[in-house]
Amino acid sequence: MLWKAVIDGDESTAVNLAHEALADGVDEETLLLDVIAPVQEKVGDEWAADRITVAQEHAATAINERVIASLAHRCGPAGAPSLPGRGPVTVSCIDGEWHAFPARLVAEVLRLRGWQVDYLGAQTPTPHLVAHLHHTNPDAVLLSGSIPTHLPTAHAAITACQAIGVPVLAGGRAFGPDGRHARALGADQWAADARGAAAVLEAGLSRPRPTAIRQAADDLPHLADQEYTMVVQSRPQLVKQTLVDLESRFAAMAGYSDFQRERTAEDIAHIVDFLATALYVDDPGVFTAFLAWTAGVLEARRVPAHSMVTCLDILGGQLRDFPRTLNAIHEGAAVLRDRAHRPVLGLDTHA
Repeated sequence: MLWKAVIDGDESTAVNLAHEALADGVDEETLLLDVIAPVQEKVGDEWAADRITVAQEHAATAINERVIASLAHRCGPAGAPSLPGRGPVTVSCIDGEWHAFPARLVAEVLRLRGWQVDYLGAQTPTPHLVAHLHHTNPDAVLLSGSIPTHLPTAHAAITACQAIGVPVLAGGRAFGPDGRHARALGADQWAADARGAAAVLEAGLSRPRPTAIRQAADDLPHLADQEYTMVVQSRPQLVKQTLVDLESRFAAMAGYSDFQRERTAEDIAHIVDFLATALYVDDPGVFTAFLAWTAGVLEARRVPAHSMVTCLDILGGQLRDFPRTLNAIHEGAAVLRDRAHRPVLGLDTHA
């Protein structure tokens, strides 16, 4: 019922359903994590499958956020009382990360469990985050990231927070399903979800000794080969040349509209960004997972995934002198070729 209200844009019904569930005895944490969160996840899945539009996705997310706000406000602005031993914590998204819904869930669950929570929301610039921590001196900062391309920024934020003595608990899909990237980037702890984050805080986090900010290569010595730096610095040229070469090798582009060409350039830029991130954390899986997800999104819109293989071949030619980069590209192409046998109904690129 909540899904129907959310997808129909019926905010009033969605809010009423949530409050009725509370009145029927469903506790608020369960409502947040086992009812509202799955509905929000379905919103993303339905967009990826091309069963709802971007506008519907945004509207549904906004309604879910307002449902959460209505729950938080029902006890007044102070929320749940703080409990002994549960001091101030800051919950924030990485700079550039606009998927704030997971962080909001974490913040609300921690409030319910008696923590004093400062929730900073989406896209918090690292200098402003550090300034806030200087002012509030929380027991921990919880950094949320959903998109792996923000991992280099997350790395800088982690080291900056630790440099002033604040431990970092990382969470979100960007850090990998098992938290491997959180560990590689030096986070003090990682949690898979809101309940896991609460458990880590309840167990206690030791404050790091304030130090000078570490350099990226201190945690990631593979960056010494400069492949990440070279790919990032050459990104505009890589995107431009790949688009030019793709026009001569992918016949369908001859009929593209200006809008479709712009979307294709954006897709190429995303490919380069995820390739660079895979180089940063030295994990080709970051790249292959993105390609597999993108192929599914494109196929749902009747765009054949083999066009991405051609794009990777072109990129490989431009980056042939970089062994780690070529390895990631080859692994990505293999993943896409495994999908090549799947039928695609028609061709409606980026419609």
